[in-house]
Order: sequence, then C-alpha cells, then structure tokens
Amino acid sequence: MIIKTAEFICSNTQVSKLPPAVLPEYAFIGRSNVGKSSLINMLTNKKGLAKTSQTPGKTQLINHFLINDNWYIVDLPGYGYARISKSKKEDWNKFIRTYLDKRESLQCVFVLIDSRVEPQKIDLEFCNWLGEKGLSFSLIFTKADKQSRVKTDQTVSAFKKALLATFDDVPTIFITSAELQSGREEVLNFVGSVNDQFDYKAVSAAYEAYKKTL
Repeated sequence: MIIKTAEFICSNTQVSKLPPAVLPEYAFIGRSNVGKSSLINMLTNKKGLAKTSQTPGKTQLINHFLINDNWYIVDLPGYGYARISKSKKEDWNKFIRTYLDKRESLQCVFVLIDSRVEPQKIDLEFCNWLGEKGLSFSLIFTKADKQSRVKTDQTVSAFKKALLATFDDVPTIFITSAELQSGREEVLNFVGSVNDQFDYKAVSAAYEAYKKTL
C-alpha cells in the first residue's frame, strides 16, 4: 500500500462525538511509552502527525487520522503507568473499552508490545479481554532496532507461549522499528488486504455526505 495522504481529523473523549462509522478503522494501543506515536508517524511517513512525548500517558484522547481518504488510523490512549488519578483512569478505561467493543467500523486492534520486555501481565490481560469480546487483533512488536534479532525472537516466542495458555492460536505478528522503518510494508499490506474486504458500497452514501463536512 502506498500512503498518499494522512491528515489529523479530530480528538475526542466521548464515543458519541467520533466521526461516523463509515470507513474501516485500525486502532493502535499499548502500554505507555511503547513507541506508538513514532510507529504511526513511520507508517504514514509523516513526521509529527502523531505527537510523541517523553511523558508516559501523554495521549489521553481518541485521535482519528484519515489515510488516503478511505480508512482511519485511530490512536488510543496508552495503558499502564500514566500519571492520572484513579477515578480518571477508571473513566478512561471505560471510554477506551466502549470504543473497542461498540465501534462498528473497527477492523483490527493493533496491540503494541515493546520487543525488549518479557511478557507483561497487563498486555496479556488486555489481549485476553479482546479475545473474550471476539475482537480481531494483531501484535506489533516495537523498537526492534534496540537489540539483536535473536533477543527480539526470544521475546516474541515467550509472548506466544504466554498467549497460548488462553488462546488456541496466536494472532498475526509484526516486528517493527520506527527508526529503521522496518515492518512498515508488512503492516500496511495487512491493512490493505482487510480493506479489500470492506463493503464501501454499503456505506457510500453516508461516506459521501461525511466527506462534505471535512
């Protein structure tokens, strides 16, 4: 897939205010500081599209980016050690899970995993929740340039083993490096193959009406 256009559309804290669910969406989520913004910028080849930060938990909104005028990258708040109050974190988690569970146009959830870190309980619990909800997800291991391929393969193997304790098989896995742009083609080709199955005609009228509001 060739990315011709990538533009920020909106940020929201309420599912009811999201763009109409008329185009395929791919959600990106992971523990805070996993390299999500860098990965999105690498995939779109547009530096600064998603804002990067050294502060864990910086992204606290659902951000929609329109790609090639026909699908969305959805940047979700990271989970883990964000510096927010307990009550706000509970509201935040409910907000994220409502989006994931109820968004009709969501095609796949990309769960980002730091390739340098052994399987974390919070990542496994989130994957299990997705499985319980019957949501399609794939794993993207990030920061592969920070260590040898052998070590990355060991991390991936350990994560697979941990998942197989609760899953019959493991989802599609991608190994990426925002720095080296590795894994970009594989992720985008995967998105393209899913988009090929999306029934654009079924939502064409709604989509044309929505485009006029952009």
